[in-house]
Amino acid sequence: MKKIYLLTVIIICITSCSQVKNIAYFQNIQGEKTFINKSSFEARIKPGDILSITVVSSEPEASRRYNLITPQLEDEVSSMITQPTLQNYLVDKNGNIDFPILGVINVQGMNKIELGQHIEKELRPFFTDEMPVITIRFMNYSVNVLGEVLHPGKYETTNERITIFEGLALAGDMTIYGRRDNVKVLREDANGERNIYTLNLNDSNIFSSPAYFLEQNDVVYVEPNQSRANSSKYGAAETYRISTISVLISLATMAAAIVGLVR
Repeated sequence: MKKIYLLTVIIICITSCSQVKNIAYFQNIQGEKTFINKSSFEARIKPGDILSITVVSSEPEASRRYNLITPQLEDEVSSMITQPTLQNYLVDKNGNIDFPILGVINVQGMNKIELGQHIEKELRPFFTDEMPVITIRFMNYSVNVLGEVLHPGKYETTNERITIFEGLALAGDMTIYGRRDNVKVLREDANGERNIYTLNLNDSNIFSSPAYFLEQNDVVYVEPNQSRANSSKYGAAETYRISTISVLISLATMAAAIVGLVR
């Protein structure tokens, strides 16, 4: 009876350790740690971005000309007119937007603060009292999460500072078949150059990676582990039989070894 109990405990321990090793994050971080990210992240404007730019001041007539309104459309079914909305600005392939009065502005590589300061400088001669408040937002800030996650897809977010873990959370987190130590982030910079970053989510160095903060239109790919790769070669029934046989062989081997030690 003692031999059976000992065997059961050992099997449970080995199985539990194996599962944790395969699916846990931050495996090499022991105890309480504090990590300070010294690099401040600000999203940079790229071609293809859609920007919302509003100019508000105590001089409505002066600021109104910089806030274009999209044309109102009438719904043919309900005969109702849609509510007016502010026009957004698409950054073209050369990194330019066409802003009212000011004309073409090259915004590529700027962050929101820098663009706001640039527009404010250009508008200063047109306002006699206080300077306007300029608000800029990304309207299509999204990341794409593919591979071994619960819900692969494209995810838009209003938060323009999103980490790799937040991106995975949007997709429902990794499945148990995803490799935590080999996550790929595909990124195209403002100049059209494509870069691939490899992240090990088990390593504390993840916090200093240039891909820890995801940029707009990043593609996150979670590679399948060996178990998923092996199972793809067979059908569900074959996979179950192979797994069962492997477990039985392992148990038999361990039982024989334990019996030999006890004797």
